[in-house]
Amino acid sequence: MSNDHRYSEAERAAIYRAIAERRDMRHFLEDPVDPAVLKHLFVAAHQAPSVGLMQPWRFIRITDTKRRSAMAKLVDEERKRTADALGERGETFMRLKVEGIRQCGELLVAALSDDREKHIFGRRTLPEMDLASVACAIQNLWLAARAEGLGMGWVSLFDPKALAELLAMPDGSRPLAILCLGHVAKFYPAPMLVQEGWTEEQPLQELLFHNTWGNAEE
Repeated sequence: MSNDHRYSEAERAAIYRAIAERRDMRHFLEDPVDPAVLKHLFVAAHQAPSVGLMQPWRFIRITDTKRRSAMAKLVDEERKRTADALGERGETFMRLKVEGIRQCGELLVAALSDDREKHIFGRRTLPEMDLASVACAIQNLWLAARAEGLGMGWVSLFDPKALAELLAMPDGSRPLAILCLGHVAKFYPAPMLVQEGWTEEQPLQELLFHNTWGNAEE
C-alpha cells in the first residue's frame, strides 16, 4: 500500500546511515564545536520522547577546566576499581581507552531531574521509565551529532554521588552519563570494543523472539 507519510528515499537513507555509523567515540580533536551546531544538538535531545511528557533530562555543560579535570580524576578512580572487579581481565581493561574527557571540544553531563516522584503517568509500575526517557534524549543527541560529523562518547565510569556533589546537584537528582562531544579525526569502522577484541556484537536473530521468550521461530 502507498504511504504518504514516508520520507524520500534519500532522507530515509540518511537516517539509517546515522544509526549505522554512530559510534561510542573515545578519540577526539580539541577543536571547538560551533555554538549554532551545539544548539541544534540540544534541541534534538529535547525533542526526545518521555513517559508522561515528564522530560526528566537535564544537561550540564562543563566549561570550567578545573571541573573538567576533577571529572577526569573521578573517572580514573572508578576505572581502577572496575579493573579490580574484573579480576583476570582487569589488566586488559586498563589498556582500553575508556573516555575522551581531557580532549573533547564539549563536555556534558546528562542527568535525571529532582522531584520526579510527582510524575505517576506511565511510572506507577515502571518507575525506571524516567531513566529510559533520558536515554532517549541521549540517543537523539548522539544521532544528531553523527549527522553533523561530530563524535560522541558515553562515559559511565564514575561514582554518581561524587559527581553530583562536584556539580552541586540537588537532592533527588542523579547523573547518568558523562558525554564527550567533539570533532574527530575519523570514526571507528566498527565499535571500538569489537576492534580491540574485548567483546563481539550479538546478531539480531539471537535477540528477536516471537510471541514468547526464547521462541525464535515465526
